[in-house]
Amino acid sequence: MIIEPRMRGFICLTAHPVGCAQNVKNQIEYVKSKGKIDGAKKVLVIGASTGFGLASRITSAFGCDAATIGVFFEKEPSEGKTATPGYYNSAALEVEATKAGLYAKSINGDAFSNEIKQQTIDLIKKDLGQVDLVIYSLASPVRMHPKTGVLHRSTLKPIGGKFSNKTVDFHTGNVSEVSIEPANQEDIDNTVVVMGGEDWSMWMNALKDAGVLANDAMTLAYSYIGPEVTEPVYRKGTIGRAKDHLEATAFEITKQLESVNCKAYVSVNKALVTQASSAIPVIPLYISLLYKTMKAEGIHEGCIEQMQRLYSERLYSGNAIPTDENGRIRIDDWEMRDDIQEQVSTLWKVATTENLSEIGDLAGYKKDFDSLFGFGFEGVDYLADTTEMVFIPSISK
Repeated sequence: MIIEPRMRGFICLTAHPVGCAQNVKNQIEYVKSKGKIDGAKKVLVIGASTGFGLASRITSAFGCDAATIGVFFEKEPSEGKTATPGYYNSAALEVEATKAGLYAKSINGDAFSNEIKQQTIDLIKKDLGQVDLVIYSLASPVRMHPKTGVLHRSTLKPIGGKFSNKTVDFHTGNVSEVSIEPANQEDIDNTVVVMGGEDWSMWMNALKDAGVLANDAMTLAYSYIGPEVTEPVYRKGTIGRAKDHLEATAFEITKQLESVNCKAYVSVNKALVTQASSAIPVIPLYISLLYKTMKAEGIHEGCIEQMQRLYSERLYSGNAIPTDENGRIRIDDWEMRDDIQEQVSTLWKVATTENLSEIGDLAGYKKDFDSLFGFGFEGVDYLADTTEMVFIPSISK
C-alpha cells in the first residue's frame, strides 16, 4: 500500500517501514564513521525502540560490537495497518546487526511487568550468560504496578500554581499562550510511580538475583533538566519530581548492587524532538529556538550524536566518568552553555507566529518529527507500493 503520514495532534498514526529502516541505517553509518569504542560487549536496553534508547542500542552494537537485547512495547503491523515506528526500527536494527555478524534479539511487551523481566532474564541466561551494561530508557504514560495491579497515569502539570506561557503548534507555526492547571498530590504521586526510578530498581535487582549481571557492570538511565523557561512545566513540575526520584534511585541501585560492583548513573541529555517531548507544552517552541541557535554555532546534535558522544567521551573514554555535584553525567553541556541559553532566552521574548520561521528552526523541528515515523528520508520512494507487513526477525511468529 501507499503509506502516507496521518497526523492527529502531536502523534502520527502511521509509520513507514522503509523510512524507519533508512533512519536506523543513517544512525548506524554515523556511529561507524566515528570509529570503534572500547565499551560493553553484552548490552540490555530497556526501552530500545525509539529516541535515546534506540540510539543507545545502535551505539552499543555498531560502536562497541556488542551483542544487544532490546525490550520495548510496540504494536506490530496487521493487514492495512502499519506498526508503530519503534517496531519497524527494531526490525531494521536486527536485520542490520545480523548482516554485520552481531547478535541482536528483541522482546516486545510491557517492561513494567514481572513476566517480561523473567522472559528477558531467561533470554540472557540462554544466549549471553550475563550483561555488562543495562540502559534504562522507558517513556510511558501509564504503568500497571506489578505488585498492586493498580494502573497509574503520569501527568504533565506544574506544581503549586497555574502556569501560563508561549507555546507553538509545530504543524501550523502558530505561537499562542497556553495555560496549564496545577497538579494535585495524586497527580504527582502517580507520575513518580510511572516515570520515577522504582521500575529501574526492580529490573536491576531482578537481574542481580538471577545472576545475569556481570561483575563491574554499569547501568544508566536518562534524565533532562533544561532551562528556566521550561522549568514550571518540566523540571519543577510533575515530571521533574519523577526525574528527581529517578536520579536519587541511581545511588540506591549502586548501594544495592555493591556485591557485584555495579554502578548506576543518570545521564542528563539534551532537549530533542521525540514523541514524548512533542507532547509537552512550551517544549516545541524552546526546541525550535534551541535548534536554530545550536546549528548556527555548529554544535547541534540529534539522539545518535548525543549517545555516540556519551559512550566515547564519558562512559568509555578510559578515564573516570565525569559527573556533576549531584553525581549526574552531563551530556546536555552544549545546550546549557551560557552563551546558548542567553541567545535562546532573547529569542523567546520576541517569538511570535509572524517571526518564528525566521528566528526559530520550525522546519528542522517538523523534519525531525516526521523522521520519527519514517517520513522525509532521502532515497526512499514514498509513492511506491510498500508492504506494511514487516516483522522483527527474532520474534516473528
